[in-house]
Amino acid sequence: MMDPGTTKPKRIFRIATADALSRPAAGLACIVLLVLVLLPTFAGRNLIQDLIFLFYMLALAQCWNLLAGYAGLISVGQQAFVGLGGYVLFALTLVAGFNPLLAIPVAGIVSAALALPTALIVFRLRGAYFAIGTWVVAEVYRLGFAQVKALGGGTGTSLTPSVTSSVPGIEWIKTLLDVRTPAARDIASYWLALALVVGTLAFVYLLLRSRHGLALGAIRDREAAAASLGVDITRIKLAVYVATAAVTGMIGALIYLQKARISPDAAFSVLDWTAYVIFITVIGGIGTIEGPIIGAVVFYLVQRYLADFGAWYLILLGTLGILVMLFAPRGLWGLLSGRYDLTLFPTRRRLETSQTNEDQS
Repeated sequence: MMDPGTTKPKRIFRIATADALSRPAAGLACIVLLVLVLLPTFAGRNLIQDLIFLFYMLALAQCWNLLAGYAGLISVGQQAFVGLGGYVLFALTLVAGFNPLLAIPVAGIVSAALALPTALIVFRLRGAYFAIGTWVVAEVYRLGFAQVKALGGGTGTSLTPSVTSSVPGIEWIKTLLDVRTPAARDIASYWLALALVVGTLAFVYLLLRSRHGLALGAIRDREAAAASLGVDITRIKLAVYVATAAVTGMIGALIYLQKARISPDAAFSVLDWTAYVIFITVIGGIGTIEGPIIGAVVFYLVQRYLADFGAWYLILLGTLGILVMLFAPRGLWGLLSGRYDLTLFPTRRRLETSQTNEDQS
């Protein structure tokens, strides 16, 4: 019989996602974000334009990574929603007289709404057939908008100066930073792109830490096992497809607000808005938040310093992709995280135990 004064160890279980690097990484991220917000006050216009490109490619890569890396939806037709978002912005601003800033979220809503009937078609397909189906749908969108004469038909159209100059804040930027209207437009687009990429990262991170993220992680690891545990595979995949379409549509609207010109071939380009995005995600590390960030930086540096080599640039880009897939199948981030046990965005759940002494009376 146990004495009244003795104690018995009590085991406590808890689920944890954060690790030792979580707080330092969060602090570093806040510092980087602050520097990026203040960058237009001292950086040149060329750097601002380069970072706008980097931001929207990173946001597109995060969306595709959520689709392919977690939901298992290998799409080669995401350019459908980039072009759709761009054309919705042009239609709203040129025809309906909307403010460009208001047209960006509306473009996301329209993209999400049209993603539903699109999903009813492509979700009937599996594997390579799904990938081909998404590309065919994007081509249908391209051919459809090429027939819209009010938006320039097959040759496209441009935003008027009154539209590009009506973005809220441009006059304030001109006064504050003492710059001309074109530079002020670039700075406004820069801050919008920064807000959009931060919002995309926050959306993906919070989603993966939620109950739905747990289901997505199960689908990524083993879809059949996830279904056997009661995960509604179709509903989760449909929700992810619609959500990424909305974000991609807003990104497309911002891209073509900054470019100020749109055409069907450019807006629905599989090379610019899907092939490059797949390259970024694969070389960075599919199925991770950090991977597309690394991939986007690598892609930006390669394009920045090798694009002038013409056809050699594409050859070098392809060679880099092949080398990474051969020697680092999990991507560059997978190579780093596996060797040094790094996690900047902890989403995996771990079971931790601890012991306390409990009085037995």
